[in-house]
Amino acid sequence: MSFTSGASRWPDVWLATTARGLSSCGDFLAATALTLALQSAGAGGLAVSGLLLAATLPLVALAPLTGRLADRVDSRVLLVATGLGQAAICVALAYATDPVLVMALVALLAIGLAITQPVLAALVPVMVRAEDLPRAGALNQTAGTLGALAGPALAGLLVGQYGTRVPLLVAAVSYLALVVAALLIRTRRGGRVPAAAGVAAAAAPLWRLRRDPLLLVMVGSVAAVVGAVGAINVIEVFFIRATLDSSTTVYGLVTGSWTLGIVLGAWLFARVARRLADDGALLGAGLVLLGGCCLAVLVSAAVPAAWILVPIWLLGGVANGGNNVFDNLLLARRVPDAARGRAFAVFGAAVQGGGMAGYLVGGLLLEVAEPRPLVAGCGVVGLLVVAALAWPVRRAVRAERAAVPATAPPPVGVAG
Repeated sequence: MSFTSGASRWPDVWLATTARGLSSCGDFLAATALTLALQSAGAGGLAVSGLLLAATLPLVALAPLTGRLADRVDSRVLLVATGLGQAAICVALAYATDPVLVMALVALLAIGLAITQPVLAALVPVMVRAEDLPRAGALNQTAGTLGALAGPALAGLLVGQYGTRVPLLVAAVSYLALVVAALLIRTRRGGRVPAAAGVAAAAAPLWRLRRDPLLLVMVGSVAAVVGAVGAINVIEVFFIRATLDSSTTVYGLVTGSWTLGIVLGAWLFARVARRLADDGALLGAGLVLLGGCCLAVLVSAAVPAAWILVPIWLLGGVANGGNNVFDNLLLARRVPDAARGRAFAVFGAAVQGGGMAGYLVGGLLLEVAEPRPLVAGCGVVGLLVVAALAWPVRRAVRAERAAVPATAPPPVGVAG
């Protein structure tokens, strides 16, 4: 499915992953700083969920547009323009005081993320051979999750010492990494399609998610589970800070433990992915890992102190990281290169849409219930959803295995 035909371009992979890591740090630094500011000012769950919705809605609403932009506009142009725009928005956020203006700027910041996510996700497979994709994907995910790990921890430290302005200005600087990387990366996609890619380009308009039952079930499964447990993203700041009586620094370190687990899980399961040429096996294994994420959330409701959350959330993050590797590999294998921007945008929109439902539910429930039972409820509901998804996943895998030998050679695999 249109991987590079020559040697893998690892310098480009490293540039892209470094840019993703630094910009991801900026995303989480800004979001965590603003969340802590709201909670410290006495805002309730609805205010926090409103902030998270403002940061998520553009990723869902604009997915059809941003996916096509990623496929049709030069990747360098998009990354340079978006990086500069996000840096400017973060500077404006650092000096904004009106709550409505803050929400609007957060939404604008998310528009930039809605563009860069599919651009970078679709660019990496073009840089490497098929057999190198699990490693390249793990590198890319590691960079993003290390940024997500550093962002909350750094926000906890900086907000406690300097308030919200300094971390937002630091986040503005981090977005400039996108600009530098875009100018240095030699691999490009989008814009004018080279003649050699004519076949893939012709096939791209024919690609639709609904025509691939395996991918359709994968996207639906992840979105459903994220929707079931997504309320934890609103509840956690009140659970850790109020129920467990922890500082902003501890909050940043605890939330970062899940992200560290994602890094470990990406590398651990990248080795497994190299040996799974069967796409049905990837889908089934991904559902098991989603169950592991939900189990970690359920167990965390029983802890008496915040530090005990660290190993629990670390294991949950490992499962999360493995599922991310499997999902990204399935998309890269089964979608033509010229349509990958749309595919990653659709996937991201489905996941973020599930998260939005969780944010809204979490904000409403915090008005009537305490954080601890809500954390337990998130875990229970998530496990029930995973159990309910087992049958459609099994049916899709059986249909895939029955159809592929009779109609076409297996999807592009990877060497063991």
